[in-house]
Amino acid sequence: MRLGFNLNIEQVQKLVMTPELKQAIQILQYNHQELNQFIDEQVLINPLLDLGASREGELRKKQEEKTEKQEVDWKEYFKEYDDISYKQPNYHKDKEEVSFEQFVSADITLTEHLLFQLQFAILKEQFTSIGKYIIESLDVKGYLNINISEIASYFHVNEETVEKILSVIQTFDPPGIAARSLEECLLIQVKQKGIEDSKILKVISEHLDDVAENRLMNISKNLNISTKKVQQITDFIKTLEPKPGRAFSSGEEIKYITPDVTVEKIDGEYVILVNDSTAPRLSISSYYRKMLVHENKDSNTSKFLTGKLNSAMWLIKSIEQRRQTIYNVVKAILDYQMDFFEKGRKCLKPLTLKQIADEVGIHESTVSRAVNGKYMQSPRGVFEMKFFFTSGVSNRMGEGIASESIKSMIKDMIDHENIRKPLSDQAISDKLKEKGIEISRRTVAKYRDEMKILSSSKRKRF
Repeated sequence: MRLGFNLNIEQVQKLVMTPELKQAIQILQYNHQELNQFIDEQVLINPLLDLGASREGELRKKQEEKTEKQEVDWKEYFKEYDDISYKQPNYHKDKEEVSFEQFVSADITLTEHLLFQLQFAILKEQFTSIGKYIIESLDVKGYLNINISEIASYFHVNEETVEKILSVIQTFDPPGIAARSLEECLLIQVKQKGIEDSKILKVISEHLDDVAENRLMNISKNLNISTKKVQQITDFIKTLEPKPGRAFSSGEEIKYITPDVTVEKIDGEYVILVNDSTAPRLSISSYYRKMLVHENKDSNTSKFLTGKLNSAMWLIKSIEQRRQTIYNVVKAILDYQMDFFEKGRKCLKPLTLKQIADEVGIHESTVSRAVNGKYMQSPRGVFEMKFFFTSGVSNRMGEGIASESIKSMIKDMIDHENIRKPLSDQAISDKLKEKGIEISRRTVAKYRDEMKILSSSKRKRF
């Protein structure tokens, strides 16, 4: 056996992703808020990037550029980057305008609401701290999830004392607050309404599971009352609030959706607007431009600034490319799903990423990044862009029907059904087959569950 070193030349194909390409892919999948955050980070890293200047500042910059020596042909330099300009409205304004919309009242939390009432409760001063402890122990639904014995042990009092304090808090608004179970919550509300019907109290105490499952015949038989009377009782119980605390703020910040794309119908035509109105306008710093002009080309400073300039220009180009890609994808979606925008959910068609990729002339993964986590505002409402990519079935004519369209049909059937004889899943399946849509009973049940619609046995009324 002979060991040795050999040099061989061979040709191999490899896909190499440059840092710039990775950055462009990353920027494409950012939503509106993430892009703003990324831009702010890049401005801190790259001194040549400048956030939107005022209109007066832009005019002054143009005057300075006319007077400076043209040692670097900036026009030729920017031409290499396809003359990309990231044009957006100004991010900052010279004058701050104050409007009443800037002053928003703070939401009252459940704890604050109850502590306010505790001040006026008829309690001994030494028991107020126990009441405060109970209030601060309630969950967001308004329920008390700790044992009375634990509270009594902590404050070194007997359990009867804690029970009395708890009973006082249970008289507070909202009705049903500080209950330890759903049954107790509903009974508190019934008591506050002044209702003393023993049948109602009996149903709440012993038959809540039957109410949930709509087993009215069981209740009727056990309480020896008519089914019609049971129906009236259950209808009343369903008007009570099972989660008294949800009407109040949880103290957490409410998160709003900022649409990445807006589709508007103007003069009978749909117009697509990519939402970059609040993003900062990126430009190249005039200060560092001058420095690069007057700096020796072989110096370390010049090399550093040139590298940062290349990075800045690539970033501006990538952001513009992102905007253009999203626009092209939304345009293709709009053209394909035009019936949805004109007529509603029933006309939504099955759509895949590949269909849009072929239409736009890009890869499926690029389409996926362009729509992932992004929202569209349209005359039909605000939708996640993934909503338009849905599976479906074919009708007898061979045309595709999206699952969302089928769900809409199922909901319409249930909305117009006979409440005394609600449609079963099999009956809905048969009705859809009459319309040429082949769909199984199991699929109907799946779609119904996704829409959070009860089964026929639970929808039935007597």
